[in-house]
Amino acid sequence: MISRVTQGTAAEELACHYLEARGLTLVMRNFRCRWGELDLIMRDSEQLVFVEVRSRRYTRYGTPAESVTRAKQQRLLRAAAFYLQCQPLDLPCRFDVVAVLQPGGAARIEWIRDAFQLTL
Repeated sequence: MISRVTQGTAAEELACHYLEARGLTLVMRNFRCRWGELDLIMRDSEQLVFVEVRSRRYTRYGTPAESVTRAKQQRLLRAAAFYLQCQPLDLPCRFDVVAVLQPGGAARIEWIRDAFQLTL
């Protein structure tokens, strides 16, 4: 049985490779602050992308993408705002979700660009 931490780390690695193959460049992994964690921070041309990676083995309680609730979105926004205060960049930003479904065989990946927009 694979632990949740191991599964999450593997999903983040898979998502990072998936996005890099589509032209994004990794800036940072696992940025942590008091407001939460940003799984991946990437650049897509002249745009900074905050990527939330969600992984599930089964969908009986919903898809991985459905687990990004409004409360989770708000935590991500606050963490991103803090990151931007520490690393002042004059770039437009967006929030993407990479949903990884790993039922035991080959993983299915869904990339949701500009998944949500929030204001503080």
